Amino acid sequence: QVQLIESGGGLVQAGGSLNLSCAASVRTTMSLTMGWFRQAPGNEREFVAAFSWNTNSAYYGDSVKGRFTISRDDAKNTVYLQMISLKPEDTAIYFCGSGSTLTTSSSRLPRQYDYWGQGTQVTVSS
Repeated sequence: QVQLIESGGGLVQAGGSLNLSCAASVRTTMSLTMGWFRQAPGNEREFVAAFSWNTNSAYYGDSVKGRFTISRDDAKNTVYLQMISLKPEDTAIYFCGSGSTLTTSSSRLPRQYDYWGQGTQVTVSS
């Protein structure tokens, strides 16, 4: 069982920035992928970004590319999401997920993740 605890959400004006954190209860290993997804009311869970320890690569959704950056701290078993130039359409609950041996394509699919955090609300006002 993996526990994921997100933090860092909040209210920010358009154009502002926020940093999210996701701490895992297990050591980050070569087989691990940790990803960020978001879900706005009435919408499906949308891929935001993922980091694969297996390929040492980061992947981003098209709507956040160039504005969001995913990074990790292995010593803290934590993955971060730095968000800049935030837009009202970025408003959603942001979830952190973890999965094993995910590929470039499967890391974008919520159903491929085994564990999820409780989510953190991000609200961007216009």
